[in-house]
Amino acid sequence: MLLTTLLKQDKVTGMVRRSLCMLAAVLALCCAAVMVACGSSENNTEQQTKGRVAEIAERGTLLVGTTGDYRPLSFCEPETGEYWGFGIEVAREIAGGLGVEAEFVRTSWPTLTADVMAVPQSFDMAIGGITITDARCQVMLMSEGYLANGKTILCRATESERYKRLADIDKPTVRVMVNPGGLNEKFANENLTHATIIVHQKNEEIPRLIAEGEADVMITEITEAPYYVQTDKRLAAPLLDKPFTRGEIGVLMQKGQEDLLQAVNNTIRRMKSDGTLRRLHEKYGLVYAY
Repeated sequence: MLLTTLLKQDKVTGMVRRSLCMLAAVLALCCAAVMVACGSSENNTEQQTKGRVAEIAERGTLLVGTTGDYRPLSFCEPETGEYWGFGIEVAREIAGGLGVEAEFVRTSWPTLTADVMAVPQSFDMAIGGITITDARCQVMLMSEGYLANGKTILCRATESERYKRLADIDKPTVRVMVNPGGLNEKFANENLTHATIIVHQKNEEIPRLIAEGEADVMITEITEAPYYVQTDKRLAAPLLDKPFTRGEIGVLMQKGQEDLLQAVNNTIRRMKSDGTLRRLHEKYGLVYAY
């Protein structure tokens, strides 16, 4: 009788043990699955939070989009491919703050927005005469301003007395030349409805064409006009101290790069505080407004 009872207890105990073993195995599998899932989640989170700055650091270069046609802010020498200008030096300061070198990628005014927003990206940010506007800020990121600007004109020095206000330009007898795709063309189309608008593809050629009589007026910026007046005595900027608009130039980049935006703004603030930005303004003959 006792033997029968013990055998029954052993049978029950064995069943319990087998059940406990099965339960332990199931729990182990569940734990392993959770650990894998957590590891995958951590990896995904790490990728998502890696940020543009980390990618730039790994690459070792900051890819900078620029038109290379806008003296003295951004110009590419056609014979050597070397970039120079105020904006180019600001880009190098930004790259230095990230511990990398700047590498310049050619873009154009008509394709600037599309190039900045392209996927995959052709460059990390764009620089060189890019005005901060509400329209741009709605679809892209823009840095704090590092250069004051505004619309003005270039004309032949012999006709500088002819243009005293915008109304003097907005006449059918005045030929106004602009480069395509940028805010200069936009300003001309919106404000010069009576003048003859001529669109010329290469911005850097327009001052010479004005001097040679191919057109009468170039719509440009207060940042660009002084350079051409200084380098070509045939030209004048009679309304330089009375710009038609006022704004600032900044760095443009794709949304989702807030870490890079912060790094850019930090460099701009540092350049303002330590005098670097003022010295660059003086070097390129630009008006310092900060």
